[in-house]
Amino acid sequence: MTGVTARPLTDRELETLRHVAAGHTYLQTARAMGVSRHTVDTYMRRIRAKLGHTSMAELTRIAISLGL
Repeated sequence: MTGVTARPLTDRELETLRHVAAGHTYLQTARAMGVSRHTVDTYMRRIRAKLGHTSMAELTRIAISLGL
């Protein structure tokens, strides 16, 4: 989980990660959060950059380890 302590995720990024890791599409996540699909895409790009992972499997594992 390299990078989590150096660049912590914002509350909205954590919420996004929780939805996407649960298997929701970007559109479903956007609707649940009251934002656009583009905003969810932006959050996911930031999450990937901060955590240094691009694989959804790895991001899901991180979400589980964070208790999301």
